[in-house]
Amino acid sequence: MRASLGTQKTCHSSFKSPIQSPSGRGSGPGANREEALQCEIAELRRKDSDLDNEMQQLMAEGYRVDELDQHIALLHEYNDLKDVGQLLMGRLAVLRGVTTKDLYKEFDLDVED
Repeated sequence: MRASLGTQKTCHSSFKSPIQSPSGRGSGPGANREEALQCEIAELRRKDSDLDNEMQQLMAEGYRVDELDQHIALLHEYNDLKDVGQLLMGRLAVLRGVTTKDLYKEFDLDVED
């Protein structure tokens, strides 16, 4: 048994789909969409090829995947430490009743860092 939702209103207008159909100029209503998808696929294939070439060039220059993983791990650690530092600066600013920008100046820190 369903609970009553109060006064129910009926809708006499026809259903309007939220999906927009493309205006057809080609051989049918889906022609433009298919053409757009084919262009997108071609662009993605071009990007994939460009990335493959770039990876081959980097490996030829001596870069290694494990080295990249190490750099990524170090960047994560740096970002975590920076977040903690900014949190502490914010709390100190609240305790002192100043802005964090004022604290950056006091501690000779660059606001852009």
